[in-house]
Amino acid sequence: MAGERRKHPVGRLSEFPPGTHRVVRVGRREVGIFNIRGTLYGLPNLCPHQTGPLCEGKTTTGTLIARRENGWRLEWAYEGEIVACPWHGLEYHIPTGRCLAFPEITLRCYEVVVEDGEVKVIL
Repeated sequence: MAGERRKHPVGRLSEFPPGTHRVVRVGRREVGIFNIRGTLYGLPNLCPHQTGPLCEGKTTTGTLIARRENGWRLEWAYEGEIVACPWHGLEYHIPTGRCLAFPEITLRCYEVVVEDGEVKVIL
């Protein structure tokens, strides 16, 4: 059926330990699979800035933010939830796909599930 979403196996859960990520191929797409504290997230391996390989960075980090609620003082936030494009450093919040520098830019987030120890991306 056209438009029907399917589950695509991409590996065993043991291949995605907490605090790690890797890029997998699903058809013609490359998807970064991130394990953040036991929850799996999928993002396209494509930075919209200049089509850099977003998910190929070596680590995920946090970032500095300033909020009105704390008098605009800098604070560290989103520990382990940020990936920075290796080409130009644009940062994205993995759970939401939101670009931190340009909040109007939001990446498509792929649903990732685990069934019987097998990781699957839903497209």
